[in-house]
Amino acid sequence: MAKKAIVLLADGFEDVEAVTPIDYLQRAGIEVTTASISGSLTVTSKWGVIKMTATSTLAEVTKQGTNSYDAIILPGGMPGTANLAASKETSALIKDMAANGKLICAICAAPALVLAPLGLLKGKNFTCYPNMEEKVTDGKWSGDRVVTDGNVITSRGAGTAGEFAVAIIEKLLDKAAAQKLAETVLL
Repeated sequence: MAKKAIVLLADGFEDVEAVTPIDYLQRAGIEVTTASISGSLTVTSKWGVIKMTATSTLAEVTKQGTNSYDAIILPGGMPGTANLAASKETSALIKDMAANGKLICAICAAPALVLAPLGLLKGKNFTCYPNMEEKVTDGKWSGDRVVTDGNVITSRGAGTAGEFAVAIIEKLLDKAAAQKLAETVLL
């Protein structure tokens, strides 16, 4: 059975941090659902250059339940990350997926602004965009580009989006699939 991941999109998402994981995971054979956290399927990126049409809404995903997905991916970018953090529905979905042992993946500001307030970095090794670690009081910050600790994968920012996606592929599939993808895209 194919692995499935959901990428939550909020207006103001960081272009590369959303598009790269979507593309790389699909190339690796992982089924990706993009879900807008607003009622509209159209979501605008941080720079306004990309207007993405999500495949679903958060409400539709929530109705399906968390057992439909193996991983959730949270792009960074402002104000996208703040919009994710402000959404009670987003928080509920993330907490439910974490409680069910699903893979929780966040990049840039999302580890500090979305995961930390939910208690999902408590006692965990993590990384995030520089200086955002100051907002996390109960995790163990690392300067590494990508950090995997149990079912949580975090990454620093747009420049690490490829490595972030490869780490997700390794966790969902295996090291060989991740390495093959990395070689295919010349990462």
